[in-house]
Amino acid sequence: MTINCRGKLIDLSSPVVMGILNITPDSFHDGGQFLEPTQALKHAETMLAQGALIIDIGGMSSRPGAQIISATEELKRVLPVVKTLIKSFPDAILSVDTIHSAVAASVLDAGAHIINDISAGRYDVNMIETVARHHAPFVIMHMQGLPADMQHAPHYHDVVTEVYDFFLERISICRQAGIKDTILDPGFGFGKTVEHNYQLLRSLSYFSNLNLPVLAGLSRKSMVCKVLHVNPENALNGTTAANMLALLNGAQILRVHDVREAVECIKIHKAYQTA
Repeated sequence: MTINCRGKLIDLSSPVVMGILNITPDSFHDGGQFLEPTQALKHAETMLAQGALIIDIGGMSSRPGAQIISATEELKRVLPVVKTLIKSFPDAILSVDTIHSAVAASVLDAGAHIINDISAGRYDVNMIETVARHHAPFVIMHMQGLPADMQHAPHYHDVVTEVYDFFLERISICRQAGIKDTILDPGFGFGKTVEHNYQLLRSLSYFSNLNLPVLAGLSRKSMVCKVLHVNPENALNGTTAANMLALLNGAQILRVHDVREAVECIKIHKAYQTA
């Protein structure tokens, strides 16, 4: 399976790592650490050196309880970083995490390669057309509600079937618009209880029936912290365990804060699979 990232190809015959670069003051784990382009550049350089194939740049926190910020504010945060990274690392593949089509258009015009939308194009009706027009891959994530209220009382009759049906609908809309490469993100922690999250993780291989790459974003999330009774700063070991379960169930992209450990996880998984 190959993704065409606006001329840069990603071969997913082996899983790859997407490193998280939060340009936010309030993200749940590393908010405020990389607000300046120079700080962001150094962190991106580290993640690329450790083996990240994709850098995912986000200018708005989507932690539980977070409020939506304006496209103007988000663009002010991410566009200088996108431009800096493109200039410094021309071979890197850059993803931008946004729900705003205006942000997507600006960063794609600047040279970014992938749009990662936690609303799967539902928040901004112009998003899907914007991504299609720029011939970019689109990460579509499942979320029940919005960050401000998504964890108030998540409820499903069958979380796996409902997320699967959601993907069927969004994939159809994306294809009709002309998006050629779609990546599926079940949305761990986005409108799900701990039990919902583990039901999705256990059934991740079910989504392979859709013949599209699956992204697992488990890094230091509450589904790890609550089971281990730790805070995000102490959730790296649990994250690695969860990432291995995701790989064993067919995940092809690991979205993580800690690149070196995720790359090592993939290497162990490969040795196990090929033994």
